[in-house]
Amino acid sequence: MHKAPAQEMHSLGATGAHAAAHAISLSAEVVARKRRRALLTNLNLAAILVVVLGPLIIYPLLRLVWLSVDGAHGLSLQTYQTFFSNPETRGVLGTTLMILGASAGAASILGVTLAALLFFKPFPGARLLTRFLELFVAFPSFLVAFTLIFLYGSQGSIGIALQQLFGLEAPPFNFLFGPGGVILAEVIFYTPFVVRPTLASFATLDMRLLEAARSLGAGLPMVALRVVLPIAWPGIAAGVILCFLMTLNEFGILLVLGSAHLVTLPVAIYASATVDLDLPTAAAGAVVMLCMSLALYAVYRRLNRRRG
Repeated sequence: MHKAPAQEMHSLGATGAHAAAHAISLSAEVVARKRRRALLTNLNLAAILVVVLGPLIIYPLLRLVWLSVDGAHGLSLQTYQTFFSNPETRGVLGTTLMILGASAGAASILGVTLAALLFFKPFPGARLLTRFLELFVAFPSFLVAFTLIFLYGSQGSIGIALQQLFGLEAPPFNFLFGPGGVILAEVIFYTPFVVRPTLASFATLDMRLLEAARSLGAGLPMVALRVVLPIAWPGIAAGVILCFLMTLNEFGILLVLGSAHLVTLPVAIYASATVDLDLPTAAAGAVVMLCMSLALYAVYRRLNRRRG
């Protein structure tokens, strides 16, 4: 009569041991499954690296760098010395920075201003304009250049209409094929790239903070500088850096609207490789441009992480 509790305790102990063994088995199986999944992920990444990134990105970049330092007697920086000591190169870099600063700077100011209007002062059609700006970023950049030619060129519709309306002997517009046309086209094309991240930053604002600041007597400039900007600046800065990065690498607009007197670094690299057949100089210029782009991209990534 006194053995039943002992047997029951023994049975419970056996059941607990069995459950513990089963839990350990399940845990080991979960760990093994995670290891297999991690191994499969690493194998997939290695396959992508070997099959896709290797021949399409890594090898061409390594080949580009090697071509720029491959001298007659081994590794040499003579190509870079020649590249930077050439007066034409300094002019090309100056033109590139001038176009970059004017285009990206104007696009950044216009993009932030437009985003502020769309978010804080929505007007009839604001949502439709926002959707159009989202769609606009999918267009190739050279279409903007051709659109300006069709509108304001010597045979453009607006140019011909104004010429006939006012009886002009020559077309009224003569700015497209030069710095003015390039800057205008790049501002039009790259402004939406600033608008979208700025709108996303404004969406994170707590509107109660703005209402509290206004109730305390702060004007619009004070609210913008003391409340909106400290919270939204990482997204705004990321959009501005992205605009500068993409404007630096712009080629289509420059090819369509540029002239012999407006040679930027991408155009100079293209001319060295295809016209002059000077591949080492083209490679050196491409490496310099790649370093500039990577520096801007590093700043963009850092700001993006801070925003997240």
